[in-house]
This record gives sequence, structure tokens and C-alpha cells, in this order.
Amino acid sequence: MTVSPMFPLEVAMLPGQELPLRIFEPRYVAMVGDCMAMSEPSFGVVLISAGREVGGGDRRCEVGALARIVDCQEFGVGKYRLLCVMGERIRVQCWLDDDPYPRAEIELWPDEPDGPADAARIADVEDRMVALLDRIGEARGTPIRSREIVESAGVDPENRLYALASRLPIGQADRYSLLAAPSEAARVEVLSEAVDSVTAMVEFQLSD
Repeated sequence: MTVSPMFPLEVAMLPGQELPLRIFEPRYVAMVGDCMAMSEPSFGVVLISAGREVGGGDRRCEVGALARIVDCQEFGVGKYRLLCVMGERIRVQCWLDDDPYPRAEIELWPDEPDGPADAARIADVEDRMVALLDRIGEARGTPIRSREIVESAGVDPENRLYALASRLPIGQADRYSLLAAPSEAARVEVLSEAVDSVTAMVEFQLSD
């Protein structure tokens, strides 16, 4: 377990995603300064389940991911532009005082040993994603290169399901459910349910 700076957001960030940030709130300016003094600058990101990012008083989820700072540029006094890449999943064990900025005791949370998801199951979800994106394009009257979008998720087994989810028009609750799934096998089932939910919504809208 380790103490980490934390950055609660109103977005559930998934491993493998890029996170660009503009930092200007004084407490997070202080956080960036401390992060950049680390040998490997990083901070934890969790979803805000209630409340707002600015001003504190929010309610925070316990599962998140580490954001690794890959670029930091100062623009003006006390302002930063960051480019981060989301890395390992984390679980918050205990929130500490928010002074001078949010901090928590965290632990890395690798997948639980349930075994990998079935390849045929993943392929089925991908095919249904392609059909869904085609349907969305049809509804908009604009062809979508659905297969290319799905294939652009890459082949990295560790982050592929997260990458697929980032290409779906799903809400933050579904994204968080995917992040909080304990294993790859559980994650593919969450993704499958999300595809079904979006498909049902699109079909309902098209039926009007």
C-alpha cells in the first residue's frame, strides 16, 4: 500500500487512455509540483460519483487507475498543461486529508485469477459492436467505418477490452462497471451488456 496524490474526475478513465489536463486550481498546481519531483510522476484518478470536481465536497469511487505524466508544460504562473496515459488499476484503501490536495492510501489491483476471457466471446462482442456502429451511422445518415473503429482497439490483451469500451457511446456508470470488473472474463460480460443496452436504446430511437 502506498500514499498517492489523487485527481477525482467526473469521467471514468480506463487503462490505456490518454488524459490531457489543464491545471490551474491552486491545490492541483501544488499536486503537479510534487508529482514532478517523483522519479516516475503519477497520480491516481477516480470517478466522482456525486458532486463536482471544483471546490471539494464530492463523493468518490474506490476503483480507479494511475495516470502517468508523460508531458508537462507550464503556461503562465501557476498553470500547467499535462498529458497523461492511464496505467494500472488501483483501489483506494483510505482517503486522507484533502489539504493541500486529495490524497489516498492505494494499492494496485491486477485482474483476479479467473483466467482470460474466451476469445470467441470477445469476437462476438466485437461483431455486435460493428453492427451497432453501423446502425448508428445509418441513423445519422453518415456511413461509419465500423470494422476499422473496432479493429483500431489493437491487440494488446491487457487493454483491448478497455479500448473497445472507449469506442462505445456509453455512460460513466457503464465505464466504471467495466473498470471495476474483477477479471477479464467479468469485464467482457460487462462490455457485452453495455453493447446490448446501447443497441436497445438506438433501436428504440429509430422506431419513433
